[in-house]
Amino acid sequence: MPQRIYVDGEWLPASGGAAIQVVNPATEEPFDEVPRSGPKDVARAVEAAAAALPAWSARPVTERAGLCAAVAAALGERADELTETIVNELGMPIKLTRAIQVGSPIRTFMSMPEVAAAVAFEEPMGSSVVYRDPVGVVGAITPWNYPLHQIAAKVAPALTAGCTVVLKPSEVTPLDAFVLAEVMHEVGIPAGVFNVVSGTGPEAGEALAAHPLVDMVSFTGSTRAGRRVAELAAAGVRRTALELGGKSANVLLDDLGDAAFEDAVRKGVAACYLNSGQTCSALTRLLVPRERLQDAERIAADEAVTYTPGDPRDPATRLGPLVSAVQRERVRAHLRAAAEDGATILTGGPDAPDGLERGYYVRPTVITAVTPESRIAQEEIFGPVLVILPYDGEDEAVRIANGTPYGLAAGVRAADQDRARRVARRLRAGQIRINDGAHNGLAPFGGFKQSGYGREYGRFGLEEFLTTTSVQL
Repeated sequence: MPQRIYVDGEWLPASGGAAIQVVNPATEEPFDEVPRSGPKDVARAVEAAAAALPAWSARPVTERAGLCAAVAAALGERADELTETIVNELGMPIKLTRAIQVGSPIRTFMSMPEVAAAVAFEEPMGSSVVYRDPVGVVGAITPWNYPLHQIAAKVAPALTAGCTVVLKPSEVTPLDAFVLAEVMHEVGIPAGVFNVVSGTGPEAGEALAAHPLVDMVSFTGSTRAGRRVAELAAAGVRRTALELGGKSANVLLDDLGDAAFEDAVRKGVAACYLNSGQTCSALTRLLVPRERLQDAERIAADEAVTYTPGDPRDPATRLGPLVSAVQRERVRAHLRAAAEDGATILTGGPDAPDGLERGYYVRPTVITAVTPESRIAQEEIFGPVLVILPYDGEDEAVRIANGTPYGLAAGVRAADQDRARRVARRLRAGQIRINDGAHNGLAPFGGFKQSGYGREYGRFGLEEFLTTTSVQL
């Protein structure tokens, strides 16, 4: 049970008032709590980070990256504890939690020596030398859906770049951040280089984004909250990197044979339902040729019912609860509104799954008979809700895919790989999967339009935390 925040290498009491309860979404029962930080705590953490910046940024990049690799090794030793913690606070099925929620951040920290080696920190340019320097003090504000993973995506490259960090994790899933703070302390990250302040967005997050000693804010979350962060940062002309919402399209082209089409639809359901649909890059719109719409509806509905909701510790569970009562009601409200607007719910819907009246569960849902302009096809739902949309011809498929305010991710499936690549290049999305293209943790991740700006992971993620200085010789 975290009793204190981590600031300047010490565990200190917070001044924000009553502690914040952490609720297990599978039981609806509080099981832990974290301190509530206020603006004074944030200021103390930012001042510590600013004081630690000169010495940390002066250390060789190989040392900074090596310490990140040491963090990875120490997190690996606590993988069982982290898995248990994240299952309790988030509710993702345990096997997926271990592989994704714990495995991915470990890989991110471990990759830092390789990533740093790919960056030219000093580069001759004619009569000049161009240096890539750390941007400074970074305020990292992270979401609840991939808590440690999104922390690692910001903290590992920021520290490797030579920045110091104040982390404000989501108050909904904050506990893994305290494990990371313990690990940082144990491996010898100097005091003030990494700090954790737990609290709410209005109390701690806004204070962090607005603090005059913060040089950059890296935020992942909703588009609405991202606008507020950008507004606060802009007042001090602070750099921002924003990874926001998505309504990503999965385009199945008309050259797929029957078996390949069925396989694509079934995999499309999986690409929507990962983490109970609580994934910003989830492929939540399935675009199919109009003449194959009925086949797609049948296959998707058949596949959806195999995603058994239940206890995230049960190996048979394929779909855990949503993270909170607020999130559950938000998803249910979208489903009720879609039905009122005339959509056809093929399977699922707003009612609780049978036998799961307790816990923040939502039925795995497939929706059809909607227009591309409808709310359910335009707005991010953030639940296990797949919308099927028919198209007539490749050009219309591209128009529908690009026809939302978002542009975070997309998928294209086709028998002709070259054709799939041509279609993919017409999509305005930051990360596009062709057929069974594997996830690459070193490739850049980020979006177009209201999905934000800036990139995370690999060399591009590291460069987000660097600025340039040119010295004329």
